[in-house]
Amino acid sequence: MNSTRQHGPIKVGLVVGSSRPGRRGPTVAGWVADTATGHPAARAGEVTVELVDLAEQRLPLLDEPVPARFGDYRHEHTRRWSSVAAACDAFVFVTPEYNSSIPAVLKNAIDYLDAEWRGKPAGVLTYGVRGGGRAAEHLRPILAEVGMAVLPDHVELGLFTDFDWSGADRSDPTAEGRIAPGDGRADLITAMLTDLLAAARERRVDQRAEPASESSGAADPAAGAGETADPAAGAGTAGRDAVPVAGR
Repeated sequence: MNSTRQHGPIKVGLVVGSSRPGRRGPTVAGWVADTATGHPAARAGEVTVELVDLAEQRLPLLDEPVPARFGDYRHEHTRRWSSVAAACDAFVFVTPEYNSSIPAVLKNAIDYLDAEWRGKPAGVLTYGVRGGGRAAEHLRPILAEVGMAVLPDHVELGLFTDFDWSGADRSDPTAEGRIAPGDGRADLITAMLTDLLAAARERRVDQRAEPASESSGAADPAAGAGETADPAAGAGTAGRDAVPVAGR
């Protein structure tokens, strides 16, 4: 599968990483999308932002018999999810913190795919009672393991500092509240988008240059016999069977 889009606006997928009824993820992701519309690149038509709600994907617990790295998807729900992820050039993962980590639905969705993630830049936004920082600590190495270029900084929103609970019963765990990010939060999102776009543009340039370098016949001295120079570049490439897949 070719998971790289070479032309058109950069598409950023806002992944809502919770499927729980009453979740605040869509509200937080909606605020990110609204903030993104004010980015100069968005006003110039150079970037689009698309909501990717995992609740709508309805993925069962991972049920593919072949490891994702081979790209041999047997189920329609996997192929559908693959198409959604492959269409994005970069991602912002919006996740709450559940028991000091990320929701199972988010980990499950990541594990389903491989080539669709590799090389793409990713930003992380967490929210929780204390901002969700521990979820970010778990999510970042997971994204790095599937080959994503994870931005060094993430954004946190606190449920009691970045939401307005006026008129709501704070003792009610199902109360929605109204998102009201504190000073500087929108600037952090804008900076994240700027970094994502820069990385996505650089990736496109590198991808366009690859055919020319391959046609020159120059071999990558780091690549072993029978292997591709980057064995993680995409599912189904030559030499894939030489790549360790333990745990995949």
